[in-house]
Amino acid sequence: MTRKVTKRRPAQEQDKLIFTALRESGRPVSAYEIIDQLRDRASLAPQTVYRALDRLIASGSAHRLESLNAFVACGQSGHQHQGAAVFAICDDCGTVSEFAEPKAVEALAGWAKRSKYTVRAMTLELRGRCASCSARMA
Repeated sequence: MTRKVTKRRPAQEQDKLIFTALRESGRPVSAYEIIDQLRDRASLAPQTVYRALDRLIASGSAHRLESLNAFVACGQSGHQHQGAAVFAICDDCGTVSEFAEPKAVEALAGWAKRSKYTVRAMTLELRGRCASCSARMA
């Protein structure tokens, strides 16, 4: 059996490849789905994908949706969520919308400051039914 020869890619190239896969998927995806999606273009180990996702999250280019255990490309132009990402996740169709809600973020940051709580990361996830699914149910 012949073994596929793989060339080690620089981290920046891996990040770009994985970010492109996130953007192209248009929905939340797991690291293993990214590996499957890129199988024809690259041979990637799970730890390589997770390291790249960590770098993308640190740079604000991607987000981890905790409730779905999945990742999405940042939907805010210029990463304007100022340290906090807010998502609405439809339980029916799975649509994920990212949006800015500065007042909610400010209120939570104010609570943290008053409570002397050090915030490491802030991701707000709203779970429910999107307008399209609500209209279909009516």
